[in-house]
Amino acid sequence: MASIMLTAMPFAGHTLPLRTVAAELVRRGHDVRAYTGRRHTETFAEVGARAVAWQRVPDFDERHPATTFPRMRGAKGFGQMLVNVEDLFLGTAAAQTADLVALYEDEPWDLIAGDPMALGTRFAAERLGSRWATVSPLAYWPPGTQVPPAGLGLTPPRGPVGRARDVVLRRAVRAGATVLTRRYRRARSGAGLPPDRTTIESAWHSPRLVVTAGSPGLDYPRDDIPAAVRFVGDLTDDGRPPRPAPLPAWWEEVLRADVPVVHVTQGTENVDPADLVLPALEALADEDVLVVVGLGHRTAPLPGPLPANARVAPMVPYPALLPLTSVMITNGGYGGVLQALRHDVPLVVAGGDLDKPEIAARIGWHGAGVNLRTGTPRPAAIAAAYRDVTTDPRYRATAARLGAELRRLGGTRAAVDLLEEHLASRPPTTLAA
Repeated sequence: MASIMLTAMPFAGHTLPLRTVAAELVRRGHDVRAYTGRRHTETFAEVGARAVAWQRVPDFDERHPATTFPRMRGAKGFGQMLVNVEDLFLGTAAAQTADLVALYEDEPWDLIAGDPMALGTRFAAERLGSRWATVSPLAYWPPGTQVPPAGLGLTPPRGPVGRARDVVLRRAVRAGATVLTRRYRRARSGAGLPPDRTTIESAWHSPRLVVTAGSPGLDYPRDDIPAAVRFVGDLTDDGRPPRPAPLPAWWEEVLRADVPVVHVTQGTENVDPADLVLPALEALADEDVLVVVGLGHRTAPLPGPLPANARVAPMVPYPALLPLTSVMITNGGYGGVLQALRHDVPLVVAGGDLDKPEIAARIGWHGAGVNLRTGTPRPAAIAAAYRDVTTDPRYRATAARLGAELRRLGGTRAAVDLLEEHLASRPPTTLAA
C-alpha cells in the first residue's frame, strides 16, 4: 500500500475524473488523500479518499468565480483564459504549496499526483524532493512546429501560405508567453523556490509521467509528444458497470422515445443559457427529436416556455443518457466530448472560451462532428449543423473510430496502472521524478 496525495482544482470538470482515479486507487488498497476546494471535498470522501480542503488558498465557487477573483467578472474567450492563468492558477500556487508542504510534514506521502493546473503540486514536489506525476483531465496538446499554435482554434495549414501563417503566429505566441513566464517565476519565488529556466508552456506537467485523458487520434498528426505522456482515454471510465444515479422524473419518456434523442449541454462553468442552450432549443423546436438539456450548475429555470420536444434537468447521468443519444450539441467541454465519443456519439460543438475552441477545431477537422466556430451560435447555424451530422454517415463513423481508440486505452484502470508502475520505479533523486 502506498500513501498518495491527489490534487484537483475545484472545478467539476477536474474533480470528477480525479475522483474516479481516487476510487480506483482506494479499491487497490492505497491510502489516498485528495487536496481540493471545500465544495468538492465530499466528492472524494464518497469514494473512500481522505479529503483535505484548501486552507491558505482563497477558495471559490466555480459558479461565481468573480466573487473571489474580481477580474473574472465578464471575462470570456482569450481574456478569460488569461485571467484564469494569472489570477487563479499562478496566483494561488504559492498558497497551495504552503498547504501541501504542511500536509506532508504532518504525514508524508509516497507520491503526489494530480491536476496540472494545480501548480502547487509541482512546487510542493520540488520543495520536498517528492515523487511527482501529472494526472490530467484536460487535453494535452503541447506547442510544437508540426501543429498550429494553441489557443486560437486553428487547424493544420495547407500549402506554404498556411505554414508561413503558423510561423508568424508561433513567434507572436512566444512573445506573449514571456509575460506569463515572468509571472510564473514570481509565483516560484512566492513558493520559496529559486529561479529556474522553465517556461510557462512547460511548467504544468511532470517531466517523468503525464497520465492524460484523451487519445493520440484526437490531436492533429504529429510525432513530437514527449515519451513521458501516456494517453488513457476517458478518465471517467473505470471499466465497471455504472452505479445507479438519480434520474429525472421524465426519464421514462427517453426510454420510450421513438425519435432521435439529442443532448444539449453547456457544461458546468459558463452556463448562461443564451450562449447555446436557448439557441439550440429554438433550432430543434420543429425537428422530430427529443431534446434532453443538462443545465450544469445553473439553478434558475430557463426563461419562457420550453418547446414541446424538450426536457430539462440540472444533471443527467451520462452512463444512462449517452447510450441512447443520437447527437450531442455541446460547448466543447473536454470531459463531455470524450464521454460522447466513447459512446460513438457525433457532435455539434460551439467552443467559445478556454480550451474549447481547440477541442471544437479538432472535432471538426477529424470529421467527428461540426465545429460552429463560435461559442454563441445562431439557431439557424445549429439547425444546419444538426442536419449535416444526422444525414452524413461519415460523422458517426468517425466518432465510432475515435470512440474505439478511447476504449482501447483503458480509462481509469490504465491510469492507476501507470501510477503504480511509477511508484515501483527507481526512487527519485531530483524533482524530475
